[in-house]
Amino acid sequence: MADLDALLRDFTDECADLERIVAETAPADLSTPTPAPGWTIAHQIGHLAWTDEVATLAATDPDGFAKLLEDAAPKAFTFVDEAAAAAVTASAAELLDRWRRGRADLIEALRAVPPGTKLPWFGPPMSAASMVSARIMESFAHGQDIADTLGVTRTPTARLRTVAHIGVRTRNFAYTVRGKTEPVEEFRVELTAPDGGVWSWGPEDAAQRVRGPALDFCLLVTQRRHRDDLALETVGADAAEWLTIAQAFAGPTGPGRTAGQFA
Repeated sequence: MADLDALLRDFTDECADLERIVAETAPADLSTPTPAPGWTIAHQIGHLAWTDEVATLAATDPDGFAKLLEDAAPKAFTFVDEAAAAAVTASAAELLDRWRRGRADLIEALRAVPPGTKLPWFGPPMSAASMVSARIMESFAHGQDIADTLGVTRTPTARLRTVAHIGVRTRNFAYTVRGKTEPVEEFRVELTAPDGGVWSWGPEDAAQRVRGPALDFCLLVTQRRHRDDLALETVGADAAEWLTIAQAFAGPTGPGRTAGQFA
């Protein structure tokens, strides 16, 4: 069973590291375009703030979340862009304060969720631990867009394990969202952690295999780097194909990044 308190600490630390990067940016620079088409740094922060708020709603007011879901349904996933666009109308100070307060509220709300409770979401219902895991993944992914925009190299940490775990668990989703049939057999994934250890998933004797640095795998499954720019190795045609479509986030497939974009 996932340790909720440990995950909440990791979420706090992931956001704090990103906030330190943003804090060194002049307010006007929040309007700088990021690698995500149409999104500035302010859009990225606004998206994180909005999603934390919506997650808090799911944890504290299921009926209110159901209403939000009903209202969003006709818009497909355009409501995500609309929420980010609305957020950038605030001043930099207001936006950062909203983000800070939103994640504090979410942490408090998730701590109060009774064990075994499943929270509603845009996809399948999830536990409090799964919810905060998803927030860690999104904070990492959107934080990478901000770091790339500002030319900052982030030091990889053990928090990447949560991102990698989601990347492995969403293997079949990546096929489904593209109308493909997922492979029947399990894959073996072996990743080198930031401390030199190895994180692994899947049967040791699996024919289809992926190995390489954990950071590279996390950048791939969040679509923040092109497959060709990463030191990931595969064994088997199915494993090789997976790395071209892997996606740890919900929603439609994204364009990802082009090869050599951050060389």
